Amino acid sequence: MKYDTVIESQEGIPADARGSNMKKKPGYRVLPFTMNRRMVAASASVGREQNNIQAIIEVDITQPQRLIREHRQRTGEKLSLTAYVTTCLARAVAEFPNLNSFRKGRNLIVLDDVTISALVEREIAGELVPEHLGIQAAQTKTYRQIHNEIRAAQEHGEDGLGGLSGMTWVRFIPGILLRTFIRLASRNIRMMERYGTVGVTAVGMFGGKNQALWLVPLVGGATVGVAVGGIVERPFASHGQLETREHLCLTVTFNHDIVDGAPAARFLRRFSELLTDGELLRDETDTAAEESENEYRVSWTR
Repeated sequence: MKYDTVIESQEGIPADARGSNMKKKPGYRVLPFTMNRRMVAASASVGREQNNIQAIIEVDITQPQRLIREHRQRTGEKLSLTAYVTTCLARAVAEFPNLNSFRKGRNLIVLDDVTISALVEREIAGELVPEHLGIQAAQTKTYRQIHNEIRAAQEHGEDGLGGLSGMTWVRFIPGILLRTFIRLASRNIRMMERYGTVGVTAVGMFGGKNQALWLVPLVGGATVGVAVGGIVERPFASHGQLETREHLCLTVTFNHDIVDGAPAARFLRRFSELLTDGELLRDETDTAAEESENEYRVSWTR
């Protein structure tokens, strides 16, 4: 509702538009502009009204990528990089409380808990639609807890737009009122507690391998928005030796009404440190390694 980027369906045509709702004319086709797309368009329009500044950066994630690969080799499970970015983001925002706030008239509302609004792509009526998942009190959760929430949302049954939050009634809002609804929601304390002032979306997995990819999304209502792009290999000199490091492309957007350049830079430095370190992943991967070793010992003693 506050942090939207347009993600097209894989075929480019919603399922309901491929059937009886599609009108074929000589030389062209007429497709319905669905409610899902109208909601995305309204969010993008509101996003253009916000005074934003952007930082386009690269972060060395060689260590966390190694841990993710080793975990998959041991268990067969593919860990979510988006969940890792979200976990690090929540911890970093908790250290900079003013970023966990929004403007309401002449006041700044600072929330106690960090809620991260993660954009999850779901299939609704055959159409791939971005929908917000509010990960509440994210600063208190482990990587595994956030990973499980995102995976559960991706596998959520098809129940219409707003199904992740129990707000399926949004589909009944008249199109002419969508932008007004989004503006009001971004100033409502209960809605902001549910969805948060911080958003994250990931598009890098849709790009090519070793492709430097950045996305500058339209961020409306959020104070901080992170767009996760591609992973690219970069040469790095270490102790006189040249080695290859994996860098994650990130675009971080700040609401300039609330955040100035200097605190934004300090936040980015801390966020980058957490991402590079891999410590928030290590507990998860170490536990899996220990369980794998125990299973090996049991099978060997048999």
